Amino acid sequence: MGEQSAPVTMHIYCRVEVLVTDPAAVTGHAVADLWAADIDWSTEEDDLETAVEELRSDLATSVSSIVDISHLADGIPGVEFRGGLCWAEQGPQRDPFRSDEQ
Repeated sequence: MGEQSAPVTMHIYCRVEVLVTDPAAVTGHAVADLWAADIDWSTEEDDLETAVEELRSDLATSVSSIVDISHLADGIPGVEFRGGLCWAEQGPQRDPFRSDEQ
């Protein structure tokens, strides 16, 4: 057998556009996920009711809370998902790789 090389950390940058056709279903799913989560609310800045209200009042927060990017590398041999960042914004698209300080 050949020698196996050391693991290499890679960064993958993505922009995904989605159309939300049922905002109530999205926020309902996000709230259900929050209720089902194993969160110790005594260590959080807010409480469950406040977090639920935030999800119900902000569609972008709800969408980003239920998007699961951990499946990005499913089925790719030799690749293990280690973490990532996902967020949602409403409005026209912007270039997330360009500095706003120019």
